Amino acid sequence: MINYTEKIPNNVDLGRDRVLQRALEHWQPAYMGWWYDMGPNESHNYEVYLRTATSVEPDGWAQFGYVKMPDYRWGIFLQPRDEKREVNFGIHKGQSAWQEVPGEYRSTLRRVIVTQGDTEPASVEQQRMLGASCPSMYDLRNIFQVNVEEGRHLWAMVYLLHRYFGRDGREEAESLLARRSGDADNPRILGAFNEPTPDWLAFYMFTFFTDRDGKFQLCALAESGFDPLARTCRFMLTEEAHHMFVGETGISRIIQRTCEVMKEHKVEDPQDVRALGVIDLPTIQRYLNFHYSVTLDLYGSDVSSNAANYYTSGLKGRFRETKLEDDHVLADAEYPVSEVVGGKIITKNVPALTALNERLRDDYIEEIADGVGRWQRVIDNAGIPFRLTLPHKGFHREIGNFTGHFINPDGEVLSEEAWRNHEFAWLPNAKDYAYVQSLMSGRVVEPGKFANWIAPPARGINNQALNFEYVRFN
Repeated sequence: MINYTEKIPNNVDLGRDRVLQRALEHWQPAYMGWWYDMGPNESHNYEVYLRTATSVEPDGWAQFGYVKMPDYRWGIFLQPRDEKREVNFGIHKGQSAWQEVPGEYRSTLRRVIVTQGDTEPASVEQQRMLGASCPSMYDLRNIFQVNVEEGRHLWAMVYLLHRYFGRDGREEAESLLARRSGDADNPRILGAFNEPTPDWLAFYMFTFFTDRDGKFQLCALAESGFDPLARTCRFMLTEEAHHMFVGETGISRIIQRTCEVMKEHKVEDPQDVRALGVIDLPTIQRYLNFHYSVTLDLYGSDVSSNAANYYTSGLKGRFRETKLEDDHVLADAEYPVSEVVGGKIITKNVPALTALNERLRDDYIEEIADGVGRWQRVIDNAGIPFRLTLPHKGFHREIGNFTGHFINPDGEVLSEEAWRNHEFAWLPNAKDYAYVQSLMSGRVVEPGKFANWIAPPARGINNQALNFEYVRFN
């Protein structure tokens, strides 16, 4: 028998809900089986200095201490309920927010929750082997923190499935543990979550680009008229911020180290830079191009009747919906969308309701550009004449209006032959992967030591020193 307040910290009164308890008693061992099989490799006996959420209060959601990851307390937390909250958009605008699933939206809401939930275990699976090549104990602890929080986000979605969707929800919760990232027969739902994450450069890119997609999707779901989903996502966003921090600072530290070595040895040629055991800037640009373009596809088609239906129904809003100054119904509004016509990219206005995916993608791009600008400042401050750029949003796309077109990073439409001739100047090639992999030949775990290809962070975790023992290997 599970002691729910002890084993699963929660603010959903889990101890009183017998039906939900029985469902979770069945699911929890399956989850632990998945964690032992697909969680971080060979990590089960490590004591890791982790942040654990024990309540939604300011002093409760970030308790630091050593814990073995299989003993981590995966809690279920919803932001406290606002009794006055209303549906803020769509045809139900002005009604009280729903505390139960409206019958007519049951299957649609379930699909939204399952798609979000599926990304959480997928990223754990993608990252499971990276501990063996970590560049420092600090970074090893950070990937483990990301992993346990992705696990907690899975619990958050599974709680909704079990609590509000009956047998269908229980079956979906089991399927979330059955799919596998990259599996040919039973892959994860979204394409980016079936891509391998073979090295730490890819991991930092993933946490910067793809976890930021997670942030924007969670922000849109946090506007939902279905109040338990909105409240769940608001709490998840407090943890998602750390994942993006890990990505942005990880890339920044790699760039910083590369620039230090280039200046010290007065080299610029990528081969000379590689000979000194750091990652050359053109390779970082190619990784950026890949992860950015793959993540843009996660937003779906530029013009989407599904997105319009989600919005009109009050299920999924826009980024910062309540801060936008319009009618929140969008019956007559328009939004610009790009497409390829006659070998050129043109922009035309379409009904804003059908362009909600594109709008969310544009909000994302704006925030991504700011982050890339911060990386650029590291290069500029080193006095190195290299520019990191975001490729055109049509570059290397497989979903939406740019599918089937060959568009270079500058936004020119090419023939397939011209694209193939330059593809691996723009995207990571086999030599890039092999070189980056060669830097990952062993792990660096002596406290305070860092691999040659990455600079130390500006500060430690929770005000600890950089040479703090963030992971104890037992």
